[in-house]
Amino acid sequence: MPPRSVLPPRADDFPQWYQEVIAKAELAENGPARGTMVIRPYGYGLWERMQAEMDARIKACGAENVYLPLFIPESYLRREAEHVEGFSPELAVVTVAGGKELEEPLVVRPTSETVFGELMAKWIQSYRDLPLLLNQWANVVRWELRPRVFLRTTEFLWQEGHTAHATREDAAAYARRILREAYLDFMTEVLAVPVLVGAKTARERFAGAINTMTLEGMMGDGRALQMGTSHELGQNFARAFEMQYLDADGALRHCWTTSWGVSTRMVGGLIMCHGDDFGLRVPPRIAHVQAVVLVVRDEDGVAEAARRIAAELTAAGVRARVDANTATGFGRRATDWELKGVPVRVEVGPRDLAEDTVTLVRRDRRTKEQAPADGVARAVADLLEDIQAGLLAEATASRDARTAAVSTLDEAIEAGRAGFARIPWSAVGEEGEATLAEHGITVRLLQRPDGTVPDDPDEPLDAVVARAY
Repeated sequence: MPPRSVLPPRADDFPQWYQEVIAKAELAENGPARGTMVIRPYGYGLWERMQAEMDARIKACGAENVYLPLFIPESYLRREAEHVEGFSPELAVVTVAGGKELEEPLVVRPTSETVFGELMAKWIQSYRDLPLLLNQWANVVRWELRPRVFLRTTEFLWQEGHTAHATREDAAAYARRILREAYLDFMTEVLAVPVLVGAKTARERFAGAINTMTLEGMMGDGRALQMGTSHELGQNFARAFEMQYLDADGALRHCWTTSWGVSTRMVGGLIMCHGDDFGLRVPPRIAHVQAVVLVVRDEDGVAEAARRIAAELTAAGVRARVDANTATGFGRRATDWELKGVPVRVEVGPRDLAEDTVTLVRRDRRTKEQAPADGVARAVADLLEDIQAGLLAEATASRDARTAAVSTLDEAIEAGRAGFARIPWSAVGEEGEATLAEHGITVRLLQRPDGTVPDDPDEPLDAVVARAY
């Protein structure tokens, strides 16, 4: 018999389902300080895969990794007033250290624009130093009033990139390159989350930016989740930190800068986009365990056969693990692996061994099939590719089915409560955006009608509105 669900149905209580998936799949738990989280090994394995995939794409775009300090002198933030105003409610400030009151308070980094600004101003002398393309993987702290594991926590892990350019055009092109070649490619091809890309409105723009571009995914309950952002910072930070360069003619000019980032929020997006009533469904390309070889009963050399199969899978490039813990019942172990969303289970028992077969269970559809033990690595590899494509197609179909084209604010409010609503921005405007917000609906992004990122905010655009996390 297939394992029974030990979770509340998603349709009945999505928030409770989400919390129980995290707990029962052993992804994370609340930390001892309010708003913090402990990421358990299985959850951290997902983050490590995300980090590796993203890091490779970021480096392919030319950026290099650095590490900057956790503590930021308060005066650094004060030098970019709009930036401070945007983050002030979220700041954690250290005023006492070593038993003494500090002469200048230190802010625990909410982001590192100001430190990057100070250091890049020192490192840039002439146009030959540009573009300067930097990235760091770090933790940040933002005092979260309504914490939720992976989605909003006081401390979280992320990647933040910062670049300096000689011209606005070059900075804008790079911000879009990261959006497209790093973020969009990763989220669709690896996470199998069909994100929409576009620009934020002035109301939703990152503090200190002249343009914020975003990637928005639809979750299983129809809400939007901001999965990542890329910002054009103009010359705001360059002027605040005197980030200047000598051009080819010897004239002193301010740089144009960008910043961009994704975080452990993507783990929450993975859960909410692909999960079902039985737990996680992990796309194979992001799964750090792609196939588990499950020993039904350790008789007649079954465990040894399972280890041989796992070795064959590993040799074929499949990330495989053996579960021979027969002291725990088979049904319980099958349920646990289903909760964790491992894409394929390879079940091996005495009968399978006698018949020289295995049972393949695909997590996305929860279906079983018999396969010859000889050649199982090829069969599993084919299943993994099929599951990856299937999860993206399913998520895309679900998003499209819950996206409505509307023409009035009232229609947008109604449609936005159940999914995404697409409406001409000319029918919304700043006044309409405020009206939507009163009903818990936000403008997630602005797009051209063909779904591409706009270059000019004055061109005819569509707004995509929804409830959001």
